[in-house]
Amino acid sequence: MNVLIIEDEPQAAQRMEKLVTTIIPSVNILAKLDSVKNSIRWLNENDAPDLILMDIQLADGISFSIFEHGIVKSPIIFTTAYDEYALKAFKVNSIDYILKPVDEDELRAALNKFQSLTSTTQPSKILENIGYAMQMLTKKYKERFIIKVGEHLKSIETEEILFFFSLEKTTFAQTHDGRKHILDFTLDQLENLLNPERYF
Repeated sequence: MNVLIIEDEPQAAQRMEKLVTTIIPSVNILAKLDSVKNSIRWLNENDAPDLILMDIQLADGISFSIFEHGIVKSPIIFTTAYDEYALKAFKVNSIDYILKPVDEDELRAALNKFQSLTSTTQPSKILENIGYAMQMLTKKYKERFIIKVGEHLKSIETEEILFFFSLEKTTFAQTHDGRKHILDFTLDQLENLLNPERYF
């Protein structure tokens, strides 16, 4: 298995190499890169590795900018000291996200996940599945509802709605001003239309 390490801290890069070779002795570490610039150059000039272990904050910026060049074709395990990038990581080719300091057991589990995927699935299929996951994460959710007020129709922004509920087979949306509005959706339908980060 050919692995590329993108990490700007020399000690962290060396430790990562040691952990990976301990877990998978036959692994081939292709290179250890410390910056966005060097990573873009390397990926342009070499065949895609089987797997990339990538830190998020590099010497010259955030590693997500590497993806803007369309050169990353490999699955990625992200390693970082920050958890706020998790959602963004899974919008690219990520198969796992490990917080620093990297624990050997966590890394082993991530590598096992990668190997189990590749043992049953072609690399192109893995990226296809990652792409589907990315689409799900970037899915557009309903931003407004049209409701009837007397003889008129009114648009209500989704963010104005506190919650939804069902009563006697009718679905209502309750807004911040305490009003209840009838909606032509079931709760099951709303579950697929609404952003799960806002409503659950």
